[in-house]
Amino acid sequence: MSELISNIGELMTQDGDLGTLRDAAVVLEGERIAWIGPSASAPAADTRTDAQGRAVLPGWVDSHSHLIFAGDRTAEFEARMAGESYSAGGIAVTVDATRAAGDYDLTRLGMGRVAEAVSQGTTYLETKTGYGLDVDNEARSARIASTVADEVTYLGAHLVPAGMDAEEYTELVCTEMLDAVRPYARWADVFCERGAFTPAQSRRVLAACRDAGLGLRVHGNQLGPGAGVSLAVEFAAASVDHVNFLTDDDVALLAQSWSGWDVAANAGRGAGVRGTVATVLPACDLSTRAPLAPAKRLLEAGVQIAMASNCNPGTSYTSSMAFCVTTAVLQMGLSVHEAVRAATYGGALALGRESGVDVDGKRAVGTLAVGHRADLHMLKAPSATHLAYRPGIPMTAGVWRAGVREV
Repeated sequence: MSELISNIGELMTQDGDLGTLRDAAVVLEGERIAWIGPSASAPAADTRTDAQGRAVLPGWVDSHSHLIFAGDRTAEFEARMAGESYSAGGIAVTVDATRAAGDYDLTRLGMGRVAEAVSQGTTYLETKTGYGLDVDNEARSARIASTVADEVTYLGAHLVPAGMDAEEYTELVCTEMLDAVRPYARWADVFCERGAFTPAQSRRVLAACRDAGLGLRVHGNQLGPGAGVSLAVEFAAASVDHVNFLTDDDVALLAQSWSGWDVAANAGRGAGVRGTVATVLPACDLSTRAPLAPAKRLLEAGVQIAMASNCNPGTSYTSSMAFCVTTAVLQMGLSVHEAVRAATYGGALALGRESGVDVDGKRAVGTLAVGHRADLHMLKAPSATHLAYRPGIPMTAGVWRAGVREV
């Protein structure tokens, strides 16, 4: 079956050849985009949807979330709003609740959070383990995550559980736990931060996970300057996430990692030797009252950035990528185009899903181009500018995920 979406007021493709089109149309065939061009030249299709002048952009690509958990941390949030500072230790509250929950409840909760994200325009998302923190519960979390999310990241190195020796737990993360989670995960992550894992422990985790064939990500430089960025670049990690506290050397390292990348190649999607994406998490920055990550500074230095929700029960309990885009424009200094690009193409780049058809058969996401996965987000507005122009107003009018209309 094919579907024609016509009379699109603004089509923000994020494709270098196509750019932003006016009075445009898109034809979907199955899960792929089959045609893009002027509405007046659109070919026939089995069904037709009239966009009525609304804007259409790629579905959000949320490259950093923590959706497999049970429990509630409202009390922690209230305490933080009353002036207490954030530290990594709050994770333990969620670990206890997650371990106590059954498979059915964890799956139901995860599916509900994904559905909530999709209803707001997210069409591709990553999620992590990290609230099990023992072999059985980390493997269970990864297995459940693989049934609800598009990408699974192993985050056994989220926090050292209460009562365990840090070195012994790090060894467990690198051996038995890694073996148990490996069948379900494509990525591995480590929380390299004070109160979590030291640079030496983080190095051991990254090396073990790399040797096991997992792609790498790093939680880094969230609570203060640290080794997260340098480790991420050293290990050629796909992304380093949070990046609130960056030195000039950190920015230079990230920029240098992209020196072999031709930004203009491949219809503006880039080609060559990829570097480490800097993923900013503005909703988390607001919730923790942290300095906003220097997104504009990173872009101006030549670093590729992504933007993600960091949906989690402690520091960013929202799956609204539109809220993140709004914050990035109003408070981080990004243009609307830069913010939307970070939340679509940038997320795809951070997940290695930005171009072509990958070896596992998955089509490119994050941009709208012929052959790419048919992930579209239609707004209740004539342009994407309304995401920032009308903050807090629900803007999603329609969502197509792999060619299937979800909203």
